[in-house]
Amino acid sequence: MIASLRGRVLDKQPNRIVVDVQGVGYEVHVPLSTYYDVGDAGEEIALRIHTHVREDALQLYGFLTALEQQLFERLIATSGIGPKLAIAVLSGIEPNELVAAVERADVARLTAIPGIGRKTAERIVLELKDRLAHLDVAAGVAEPAGAPAGERLRDDLLSALLNLGYHRPIAEKAVDATLKTTGAPTFEQALKAALRELIR
Repeated sequence: MIASLRGRVLDKQPNRIVVDVQGVGYEVHVPLSTYYDVGDAGEEIALRIHTHVREDALQLYGFLTALEQQLFERLIATSGIGPKLAIAVLSGIEPNELVAAVERADVARLTAIPGIGRKTAERIVLELKDRLAHLDVAAGVAEPAGAPAGERLRDDLLSALLNLGYHRPIAEKAVDATLKTTGAPTFEQALKAALRELIR
């Protein structure tokens, strides 16, 4: 599975960006918040990716912030909400405002989002309320494309572990524990340490 992409913006349209990664163009579906914050064609971009696999398609959904991705993944785990509708929700409300609306059970605010009726809004409130407890709202701040080396190493390690089949929460815990105890390792050293952490 693809967990992140770093490259140049090849083309951008609302809800869709093509990212050029060493000559390969990846079509990525994005919420409007990400669309507005990425640079113009030719500029560097770093996106967190959710890979959605269906019988007839493999689609990439991209986000500038961890909070956007976490909300997207919680939304698609809600009955009756698929990736397209989840992107529509994130395009119609800021991530921090969505968290606040769910916590307040503000159905009226959610139904103001295009495509969201009352029943869907009520289901979002009901099913998301308990799942928002562990969200890091501070993660709603986008990292610049030229993120610090430590952040890049963390993203690369997380991507590698996800590609190996580990679940995100377990992989994140192992990566964070590894980076705390190993100082400034190379990618290979850090990956070996993270794998050792996972089989403890």
